[in-house]
Amino acid sequence: PAGAEPAGGMLIGGGFGSGKSHVLEHLAHLALDAGFVVSKVVISKETALHDPAKVFTAAIADAQVPDKPGSAIDEIATGLRIDSAEYAALYRWVHSDDVPVDSRFAASLFLHEYARGDAEFADRIVRFWAGDPLPVADLRRRLKEAGAASTYRLAAARERDLAVQRFRFVPRLITAAGYRGWVILLDEVELIGRYSLLQRAKSYAEVARWVRGDRDDPAAPIGAVLTTVDDFEAQVLVGKNDVELIPKRLRMKDTADAEMLANQAETGMRIIGRDQIRLQPPDRDELDRTYTKLRQIHAAAFGWDPPAVEGLERLPSNRMRQYVRAWINEWDLRRLDPSYVPDIAAADVSVDLSDDGADGDGAVPGAD
Repeated sequence: PAGAEPAGGMLIGGGFGSGKSHVLEHLAHLALDAGFVVSKVVISKETALHDPAKVFTAAIADAQVPDKPGSAIDEIATGLRIDSAEYAALYRWVHSDDVPVDSRFAASLFLHEYARGDAEFADRIVRFWAGDPLPVADLRRRLKEAGAASTYRLAAARERDLAVQRFRFVPRLITAAGYRGWVILLDEVELIGRYSLLQRAKSYAEVARWVRGDRDDPAAPIGAVLTTVDDFEAQVLVGKNDVELIPKRLRMKDTADAEMLANQAETGMRIIGRDQIRLQPPDRDELDRTYTKLRQIHAAAFGWDPPAVEGLERLPSNRMRQYVRAWINEWDLRRLDPSYVPDIAAADVSVDLSDDGADGDGAVPGAD
């Protein structure tokens, strides 16, 4: 609806071993149980946050459909019912005058319905929805055969733009197949700190889009949860001076695209600096419950009665992973030699966020 706030998402921050990935796994189960399609994407150099096409490819490849073990996009396409109200809503939306996606998507939906007797072409359309190319010439020929050549204006489009638009179209395809929407879990976002300056700028803009929502499509049934280390601000925003250097470098370009990217990047950096939901260290009761449960599991696994162990000193700076590892290590050693008294120490693991390279720093925003 006009004026609606985008659905958006949240950014979770925590130190190494604090349980960020476990939180995402828990949220994935909750979302699947609630009827959402769920994807988990681990950000890396190969799956770069600043590249929507790569993120979409990873998301659709990993997507899980509730109670369906097969390919998500195939299950979604199979679940479309052209006589349903949900499908009618999708059809109206994608054919509306102000729809924020390329006309390829409307044409492909029309042809998917029209080509139900042509399994090979219907599959090519589904693959297009999943990110594969579908030549405009093929679409035009098929539209002409269907008597709809004049209905759809097809022009050149950048793959980056189509990728962003797939994140608008596919969630509605998902709801048309009877599911509630698409939840995307983006893990290890801190690795954007290894990108070049311009790549980091674009990545911050993507953080803003995922957390604040897509301003061009606020009603999209899609949500995201991102994770990052809680010292990213100190290491990168301040440590590399991104908070000042990126807007300054972009605005030196003196173009509308550069100004827009600077604004979006600033929003993303503010989210990282101010709006993280920080995971709290476990309290004494939680540690006691976890210790008791682990002791029972260890006893059942090895058929013995594990002795009481101290593990690590209980400090606010320690992570749950460190406590768990210390207890298990001591039980493993004591099982082999009951008289052995290990001296277990814990040390923080820092994530290296130094640049992998300087490529791309001087490129013109929007050039790729």
